[in-house]
Amino acid sequence: MSNALAVTDQDFDQEVEKAPGLTIVDFWATWCGPCRMIAPVLDQLASDYAGQLKVAKLDVDANIKTSTRFNVRSIPMLLFFKEGKVVDQIVGAVPRQAIEAKVKQHVA
Repeated sequence: MSNALAVTDQDFDQEVEKAPGLTIVDFWATWCGPCRMIAPVLDQLASDYAGQLKVAKLDVDANIKTSTRFNVRSIPMLLFFKEGKVVDQIVGAVPRQAIEAKVKQHVA
């Protein structure tokens, strides 16, 4: 079972932009190998930082409107939202330490 919440064009505003605190949105696709590599890391971070961090996943193939709105050109792309505003991003598959460093920077 995943600790990440699947979001769509329809509920992105409610689940991410109106969410309190820090939310990481993973823009991904089923055919993307690097996306599959970081998925378990994001699941673990969602568990480790439960109550402080929300992790959402948006399938770029099924949700073109939101992907276009945030200018997603390469995946995986992680956007960090704090109180509904983009505060940081990571493009590409990076080690857990790199993602966790950004989480720690923004979760406080």
